[in-house]
Amino acid sequence: MAALNEAKRLVIKIGSALLVDANGLRRDWLTGLAEDVAHIKSRGTDVVLVSSGSIALGRGVLNLPATDLALEQSQAAAAVGQIRLARAYEEALAPHGITTAQVLVTLEDSADRRRYLNSRATLEQLLGLGVVPIVNENDTIATDEIRFGDNDRLAAQVAVTVGADQLVLLSDVDGLYTANPSEDPTAKRFDVVRDITPDIEAMAGDAGSGLSKGGMKTKIMAAKTAVNAGCAMAIAEGSTARPLNAIENGAPATWFLPRLDPQAARKGWIAAMKPKGQVTLDDGATAALARGKSLLPAGITNITGDFGRGDPVAILDANGDPIGVGLTRYATTEANLIMGRQTSEFEQILGYSGRAALIHRDDMVLTTSKG
Repeated sequence: MAALNEAKRLVIKIGSALLVDANGLRRDWLTGLAEDVAHIKSRGTDVVLVSSGSIALGRGVLNLPATDLALEQSQAAAAVGQIRLARAYEEALAPHGITTAQVLVTLEDSADRRRYLNSRATLEQLLGLGVVPIVNENDTIATDEIRFGDNDRLAAQVAVTVGADQLVLLSDVDGLYTANPSEDPTAKRFDVVRDITPDIEAMAGDAGSGLSKGGMKTKIMAAKTAVNAGCAMAIAEGSTARPLNAIENGAPATWFLPRLDPQAARKGWIAAMKPKGQVTLDDGATAALARGKSLLPAGITNITGDFGRGDPVAILDANGDPIGVGLTRYATTEANLIMGRQTSEFEQILGYSGRAALIHRDDMVLTTSKG
């Protein structure tokens, strides 16, 4: 079983029913969650919160009905509620010296390669600065065609994007059961799931709360996404005052375990991609990659193919032999302009400062023993 205190990068999903009740925001509960986040961060763990609640908060302010909102009403409620949600997290975490950031995304942001890379870069920068990003679906602009539809799957996608090794879904249930425990007293909870089989998927139920969209089915879908990216995922009951502390102290939960760690899973994904171009390196750049460095344009002597930002390209040594594959941070046109140039020259050539590496070491797989 995964241990929460071993997480290096943790994504926590908070369901609407935990954060908002009929009287509005549950501030005491949020205060307890903030204590948990501060404790987890104090041991060096990066934390990302994926929080529902904007529509539920805005709906109460606007006196809209609790269910069956039209799309326009949901978007209006989200616009009103989102500012209150962000402020609530800021006020809860500030006493612990934690800076927060609001990040709003849609399904298109993960489906489109350029948007995905922009989201990844922004979240990495925020985490590197010690910030706790508060992520939510951008309900004010999202339509059915570009929606995740629930924050369980959004949280899993965020975990993949930031390379998290653990994801916790705080919900109104304490795990996956063989049947609905409220209907079947013989139902048993799974402590650990190592393989998400068709039988496991068949046990998923529907949403149990009027304030929550995500049922067990969406949680199983989230688990599949997470574990395939090397991220362990837990489903845990979150209504207690210190939900993450409770998990650390042995509160019941179901853990879905991956077969690989996030880095190995990502490397395998990159290695399986078909390159859309090639870059040839000089001997100095080849040696630098072998030492674990990123690929800088200064060490590139030739570029072939037609690729966009985020596309896979083959990496060749000076003899033309393949030594790896990686995801490029520049399109072909830009790469050709900065090939062989120093980083200090990028702004004059491109019109903007750009990124130092053509291929970052985290987005690269070498076929040598150093890969």
